[in-house]
Amino acid sequence: MRVALEAARKSVEIETKGMAQLRAALDGELGKALAQAIELIRNARGRVVVSGMGKSGHIGRKVAATLASTGTPAFFLHAAEASHGDLGMVTQDDVLLAFSWSGETAELADLIEYSKRFAVPLIAGTSKRDSALGRAADVLLLLPQVEEACPNGLAPTTSTTIQLVLGDALAVALIEDRGFTARDFRVFHPGGKLGARLHKVDDLMHGGDDMPLLPETAAMSEVILAMTGKRFGCVGLIDASGALTGIITDGDLRRHWGPDMQNKRPSDIMTRGPRTAQLGSLASAALEFMNRRKITVLFILDAGKPVGILHIHDLLRSGVA
Repeated sequence: MRVALEAARKSVEIETKGMAQLRAALDGELGKALAQAIELIRNARGRVVVSGMGKSGHIGRKVAATLASTGTPAFFLHAAEASHGDLGMVTQDDVLLAFSWSGETAELADLIEYSKRFAVPLIAGTSKRDSALGRAADVLLLLPQVEEACPNGLAPTTSTTIQLVLGDALAVALIEDRGFTARDFRVFHPGGKLGARLHKVDDLMHGGDDMPLLPETAAMSEVILAMTGKRFGCVGLIDASGALTGIITDGDLRRHWGPDMQNKRPSDIMTRGPRTAQLGSLASAALEFMNRRKITVLFILDAGKPVGILHIHDLLRSGVA
């Protein structure tokens, strides 16, 4: 077991070294080529068609999925299937992105020929400048020569890691270039836990007449009616301009209850400067804030005025928690 663990540690060290070589390459020729690839993809009217074979193909499939989910239309084209009719998926408006460590993958030959015949721009991710793929590329992402973590130097390990990282770097650069936001991200991830955590408070809050709001000058009887009628366990108080100035909770009512309750003014028992969230903020951030402050409701403000109210149960039902 000790020998196996030592091999595992050495594998991580070798792949970490490969990552450092990739980082250094981005400060030179590779960085300039990546900028060209970003420009080419940004100006394309079609999609990014990612291809590769074997382990490079698996990497390409993941890169295509990452691009598609972050605002860059993309899909994976199996290099072998391309030669049997799937080249029809590629249009002259598209950009080809092909991964091959050696650059001599036979199955890519027809894809390369097709790109030249129909003037489809080709971006190549390979470690061999003088390979068939490297020579054919319009943009060559020349990967550094790295040591494989495999003790036999055969199984693609470090090489596939840096291909994957390069693909992620391209996707992240395009995110920044396009100004792709968390709200845009949620459009492509509506399902599951990730989609739920990308909800904004705007999506879950109650607005309009559902909000328990009263002017500061309201009578205590109105406060009690509003609190029981709206069922949020609180009432927000606003000034003449409509700005939220305080909140009264059912706990405040219990603490101040007495024979003279009807003679009190809301401002006598309200909490001034209540905790709030801003319109457009993430629901997950609101949940974290509510848990930390041990509160169950938040008024949502826009320019200081309440536009909604959010209960912790709304967050739980939506799957944010």
